[in-house]
Amino acid sequence: MEQNRIAIVIADDHAVLRESLTALLQSQPDFQVVGSAANGDEALQLVQQHKPQVLVLDLFMPGSDGFEVLRTLERAGSRVSSVVLTGSESRDDYVQVVRLGARGLVLKADNPEKLFAAIRSVAEGDLAFSDEIARTVLDAMVTHQPSAPSSMSRLSERERQISYMVARGLKNRDIAGELNISENTVKRHLQSIFSKTGSRDRLELAVLALGEIGKAA
Repeated sequence: MEQNRIAIVIADDHAVLRESLTALLQSQPDFQVVGSAANGDEALQLVQQHKPQVLVLDLFMPGSDGFEVLRTLERAGSRVSSVVLTGSESRDDYVQVVRLGARGLVLKADNPEKLFAAIRSVAEGDLAFSDEIARTVLDAMVTHQPSAPSSMSRLSERERQISYMVARGLKNRDIAGELNISENTVKRHLQSIFSKTGSRDRLELAVLALGEIGKAA
């Protein structure tokens, strides 16, 4: 694996699309496709074998589908970031893939630049959902979140401020710019926030912060 290139595994049951996708991603100087799978079982094997940073995953495949792949990766505590590439227009599908740990979702009808951007975003630890999909998913997750004493109460005022910015979809550099602090300071605050709230990542923190905003409204 070459240094500074994002290692990617592709999983799609259509051979022509899989090969076209491989060629498309390889055209980017910072991408390296290290494996392609025709079904979910192959995808899991390739992820285990190559330890890629990003898995580009179709949802509907024979045998073990994309949902089952995400479930398996979540149970295994895999560090791969999954971008779902789908033709589905079902909001229930979108909510389910996020619940199962996907960190990005791109529609097959979208232009290639959206896929490139999504891969780069999730490789950096960010989320990659369109504004509309993000709102749909977060609203659904907040609505179904069980009521419990909020761990947001343990945060300092600055930490709460940063949490709400994460919920708005801001990246670390954007937060740093708005608050006039360094990105490293933002990262240190986020480490503290994750520890205090028990959130595993930005998505869980966003759900928590949006739930808090909803209670206050």
